[in-house]
Amino acid sequence: MAFQTLTNKSHYQITRQLCWAFFLISTISCTANNSTNTPSPALKDAFRGQFLIGIAVNERQFTEADQKAVQLITNNFNSISPENVLKWQSVHPSPDTYTFDMADKFVEFGLKHNMVIIGHTLVWHHQTPQWVFQNEKGEKVDRDTLIARMRDHIHTVVGRYKGKIKGWDVVNEALNENGQLRRSRWLEIIGPDYIKLAFKFAHEADPEAELYYNDYSIENEPKRRGAIEIVKSLKAEGIRIDAVGMQGHYLMNWPTLQQIEDTINDFKKLGVKVMITELDIDVLPRVEGHLGGGDIRTIRITDPQRWRELDPYPDGLPEEKQDALAQRYAELFKVFLKHHDTITRVTFWGLTDGESWLNYNPVPGRHNHPLLFDRQYKPKKAYYAIIRAAQEFESSQKNKD
Repeated sequence: MAFQTLTNKSHYQITRQLCWAFFLISTISCTANNSTNTPSPALKDAFRGQFLIGIAVNERQFTEADQKAVQLITNNFNSISPENVLKWQSVHPSPDTYTFDMADKFVEFGLKHNMVIIGHTLVWHHQTPQWVFQNEKGEKVDRDTLIARMRDHIHTVVGRYKGKIKGWDVVNEALNENGQLRRSRWLEIIGPDYIKLAFKFAHEADPEAELYYNDYSIENEPKRRGAIEIVKSLKAEGIRIDAVGMQGHYLMNWPTLQQIEDTINDFKKLGVKVMITELDIDVLPRVEGHLGGGDIRTIRITDPQRWRELDPYPDGLPEEKQDALAQRYAELFKVFLKHHDTITRVTFWGLTDGESWLNYNPVPGRHNHPLLFDRQYKPKKAYYAIIRAAQEFESSQKNKD
């Protein structure tokens, strides 16, 4: 970290940087195993009693083909979500075919390691086969047919894992940025009540399972208002909804901490819990035309100079950027800890930087560094920064007592 002279910075700014430098130095002392794959203390232990620490796992991880990853996952996390194997196209690729091989292995992994298992996702506009919305002639099906297909899918998938999967992302990304319902095939054919029907069918299939609505960018007020209306409409009809998932695909400068707090508080007022469901922090320059969630489109870059601008860290994240990422993560977790009475789970969308979806979305082939572990499976400064945040929170709570 480069410090400017007092003539260029206020006393407050200098003090803040010095405090952060001390924070990082003291944080690194949290472990004697920084160069190994078994950092200490483990994340799940640091946040025990506050909220679950989850991870989205891929096939090589939950089949235990990647033993380095398995060690990190089982040591640090007490909840798992699947990246893809429970999405419609994976488990129900054709009308009369369900393929549960990988989904079963995912659930078996969670049960074996005593983890809280999350199901992701039942109804989404993306990664849903076209046959779901069409008849044998390729024509759009009618409302009753699509409702029947939704019911069959949800009853079959949720019912299969009844008592094993703790909670489900029932509906995923149903909103546009303006807070209006997305013009998906679900909305076009069934109408706005497709959301209520999905939650109703999920509850029928497993009355004990928790049910969630999950979306990105709901920290932005217009979209947040739309999510609030979804929760209110479900509750008004007595339909179960336990929590809202704030995906948490964040940037270094968005959302603000105040936006996050306002969002948490707004959902708390509705009587639902909040989960951070897909956390990562994009450290690369943004690309014009970039969209969020399942709406991401691939953007090809052919100009060498532009490529260097958009992929500035192919050989690793510089120390000053590591420090900034660690600070951003620490600030986020301080907010999460402040609201531990409302937040029940924080799930990271991936384990290591090398496997992050942000390496190929929206620009394939870039080198992003959004997670807590680097490409060599080693914990980054961000890992120790959030550990320290948890320790400081625990100390502050003890002092209150």
